Amino acid sequence: MHAQPQTKPAKPQLGWLFVGLTCLMEWIWVYGFHTANLPWHFVLIALLIVVDFYFLYRACQFIPTGTVYALFAAAGTIGTALMDVTLFGGAFSVAKSLFMILLLLGIVMLKLADGKSADTSPNS
Repeated sequence: MHAQPQTKPAKPQLGWLFVGLTCLMEWIWVYGFHTANLPWHFVLIALLIVVDFYFLYRACQFIPTGTVYALFAAAGTIGTALMDVTLFGGAFSVAKSLFMILLLLGIVMLKLADGKSADTSPNS
């Protein structure tokens, strides 16, 4: 017996909303880590991380998990790098911007490859 693959619920646009929310929450708690200096700040950051992972979980209910996580990781990495430069006085370099572009291209190519493999996979 073969297990049937689980299907994602309809309304993938709701999944994209959750992807956006999880990325936003990640940027907020990363900013919080930089600015926190009191114990209750860290409690608030922990709560933000819990909410962030809830949105991540919900996004995975609508969109393939690999796609969600790739976007989550890329948005977190790029958002943190941009925050470092724009808000925290970090150094900007051409190499840093090129690697961020390369990361984005990698995500797009993964998504395109995922779509092509789904089109060519045999029906069970």
